[in-house]
Amino acid sequence: MRKIDRQRIIRRILQENDIYRQEDLVAILQAKGIEVTQATISRDVKDMQLLKVPTPNGEYRYSVPPSVKTSTEKKLNRILKEAYVSSDFLRDMCVFKVLPGNGPVITSLITQMAYDEVFAAIGDDDTVMLFAKSDEDAQKIHHKLLDMIGEE
Repeated sequence: MRKIDRQRIIRRILQENDIYRQEDLVAILQAKGIEVTQATISRDVKDMQLLKVPTPNGEYRYSVPPSVKTSTEKKLNRILKEAYVSSDFLRDMCVFKVLPGNGPVITSLITQMAYDEVFAAIGDDDTVMLFAKSDEDAQKIHHKLLDMIGEE
């Protein structure tokens, strides 16, 4: 499994569960059929800049730092505003035409945001193609990104 996919899954696990130890994260991933070692998770924790935050019962759990997502979202917003040309969606797909050279960066930022609606994103020089999990999700992500840049 690619690191970016594994880290997207880790983000979702952290949103849905209180994870107190790296070993707990390893166990959940392995239960999902994802073979990882504690050393791999340790590298992911560092790479993702995960924090340990206190819980009401006095323990500490892992959390994704809000500034990382906010920073990524700000970058995506800025680049989309500067590079957006046009967009449309059809069934479970959504396409964004952008100024040349911006497709890979926008694709990467959308992937880092780990939007629930997006199954996969690919991009070339001037196009970003999003594959949504459903027809409804394609509409949602299309509108979400247009709202972000003030095009709705």
